[in-house]
Amino acid sequence: MLDGIIQKLDFWSVIGFLGQAAFMSRFVVQWIASERSGKSVVPVAFWYLSIAGGLILLIYSLGRQDPVFIAGQLAGCMIYVRNLMLIYRARRTAA
Repeated sequence: MLDGIIQKLDFWSVIGFLGQAAFMSRFVVQWIASERSGKSVVPVAFWYLSIAGGLILLIYSLGRQDPVFIAGQLAGCMIYVRNLMLIYRARRTAA
C-alpha cells in the first residue's frame, strides 16, 4: 500500500504536503504557547505560519486547478494578513 502511495507522489503532491505541514505547525505553536501561559494564546507566529501554509496550499490548488480550494485559500490568506495588520497597528498605538 505504501509503495502505491509513494509511486503516486508527483510535484504537486509534494507541494501540497509541504503546505499542509506548514499549516499544521501553526497549531503546534499555538498549543505550546497556550500551555506555557496557562491560557489560550494565539502568538504572532501562528499568523505567519498560517500565511506560509495558506500560500503554499494556494500554489498547490492553482497547480491542481481546483476552484473551491483556490477560493478557500485566498479568503484564508486575506484573513491571516488582516490579523497581522491589526496586531501591528495595536503595537504601534501602544508604543
